Formats: sequence, structure tokens, C-alpha cells
Amino acid sequence: MNKKLAAAASCCAVLMLVLSGCGDDGDNKTDAWAKKVCDGWQPNLKKIEEANAEIKRVSTADTKSEDVQKTDSAAFQQISDAYKSLAQTLTQAGAPPVKNGEATQKAAADGFNSSAKAYAELKAKMDALDPKDQRKFADDLKPVAEGLKEAAKGAEEASEKLKSGGVSQAMNAQKGCQMTVPAPSKS
Repeated sequence: MNKKLAAAASCCAVLMLVLSGCGDDGDNKTDAWAKKVCDGWQPNLKKIEEANAEIKRVSTADTKSEDVQKTDSAAFQQISDAYKSLAQTLTQAGAPPVKNGEATQKAAADGFNSSAKAYAELKAKMDALDPKDQRKFADDLKPVAEGLKEAAKGAEEASEKLKSGGVSQAMNAQKGCQMTVPAPSKS
């Protein structure tokens, strides 16, 4: 079960994979906008990466239920806060200077906020679990693990909106939007 939780958590890493591309669109305004967004995103992308690493770390079979609960709860909160910050940074940067920029910005920010809310809900579910009974904890953990894919959906949609909105190449060129994506764990 913990392996499923760790594998599902890696969905968060999809954010940067979706934004990947190659080349430069040559538009200085788009590049400047992307730099502003990506520079603001970098600390939060790192927080998401670190939280996912912690979830994977405690997903081993020999980790106590209490440790899994405490670590996953903190990680879900960290991911929720990071997605909220990604949305705020995107909103503060203004609309990207591309066709339908305002719609792209709003849809992407809404997606990140949706994931932030979903991770906060997962944290609440994790906090409500009783870690004293290992078997019951494992059973009750299943719906939380299943909720991870859904929680990441908003961020995936946000990334897809940015990609289709014509800013992915400019964002990919920015160091702040690049992060190391760990290989998925084998279940």
C-alpha cells in the first residue's frame, strides 16, 4: 500500500515534465514573463520535490504507521502550500503576453489552487487515521493513496493549459522552472 502511495505521489513531478519543450520562441516579453514566474516558482517546486522524497522515504514496509502518518501529513501540507504559492506567483505575474493570455493564466492558477485544496483534504484524511492498529491503518490508507492521482490532476491540467497556451518553451528555458524528476519507484 505504501508503495502505491509513493508511486501516486510522483504524479506531482509531472508538472515539470509537461512544461518541458525545446527551443526558444524568441519573444522577449514572453521570456521576461516566464522568468518572473519561474523565479518565483523555484522554491515551491523544490518544496514539492522534497515532500515527494519524504513520502517515498517512509513508504518502506518497515516504517511505523505513526511515522508514515506524521510524514505524509506534513508532506501533503507542504505540497498544498506550494501549489497555492504557484497559483499566487502566476496571478501576480499577470497574464502571459500570448494569445488568450488571461484565460491561460486564470485556468492554470485555478488548476494549481484545485490541487492545493485537494492536498489539504488529503492531509485532513491522513490526520484522521488511527495509526495504532497497523492493519486498519493500512486499509484506511488506501483511499488516501487513491486520492493522490486526483489531487495532482489540477496541477496537471494547469501545466497542460500553460503548454497549450504557448508559454511552455519560454518557461522551459528558465532555470527556475526546471527540477529533477526522480524515476518512479518500482511496485
